[in-house]
Amino acid sequence: MASEDLLFELGDDGVAVITLNRPEKLNAFSKAMGEGLSAAFRRCDEDDAVRAVVLTGAGRAFCSGADMTVAAKTFDLTQTGNRPFRAAAFAFPAFRVRKLVIAAVNGHAIGLGMTIAMQCDVRIFAREGKYGIVQVRRGVMGDAYSHWTVTRAVGLARAAELLLTGRTFPGEEMQRLGVASQLLPAQEVLPAALELARDVAVNAAPVSVAVSKRLLWEAPMLSPQEVEQKETALHHHLMPKPDAIEGPVAFAEKRTPDWKLRVSKDWPDWPE
Repeated sequence: MASEDLLFELGDDGVAVITLNRPEKLNAFSKAMGEGLSAAFRRCDEDDAVRAVVLTGAGRAFCSGADMTVAAKTFDLTQTGNRPFRAAAFAFPAFRVRKLVIAAVNGHAIGLGMTIAMQCDVRIFAREGKYGIVQVRRGVMGDAYSHWTVTRAVGLARAAELLLTGRTFPGEEMQRLGVASQLLPAQEVLPAALELARDVAVNAAPVSVAVSKRLLWEAPMLSPQEVEQKETALHHHLMPKPDAIEGPVAFAEKRTPDWKLRVSKDWPDWPE
């Protein structure tokens, strides 16, 4: 996970901050960045000390997309070496992390930068940035699971506007398209993301968040009856546990809850 292209910091508050760190290139995506991001997301999923995650970029951009330093070789399959090309870009996506993942999109997010942001659960965008899934204007197509993440986030018509036009949009359009949870001045994006992450890290039960997130991402592929069956099975797992007592008691006593369950040891057998 150690790389100059990606920074990882875990605070005492349980919030992990992952920073794409090539500010001189507007955080253009590199091989080292992809390897580091996959390792960081896997660490966040497995480490009980991590309660919430914030993904952001260094400098004035979130991520300007694939590194096009040598433009003609940007999509050259021979550059992948012995590894077969995978559109995923990195092995462990944000939606697999069993914690809340917030994209603090502090500036421009173009191409792969935008499709990475779409993997996150909550997205806070800088008003000043430019945003777009521009790959069809580069001779390729959206990547990093974007045909799944974007459609389930904003619906087919708006996904088509993003993926098929390849247009670049100003920050205000992120709200019209339903992409942004919040739209803020650039300097307020990371503080807002950290505030939300810290609130969840303290006040939301870790296993409750984890199972709810897994089902939330899975639900669009299920019928209402299947969702209800899984909700029932997961409630049967959670309700006899100490956190289901601690939550209401802490609320009644107006104090900070002391959660006992941990994702690593209290994860349920997932209902089929």
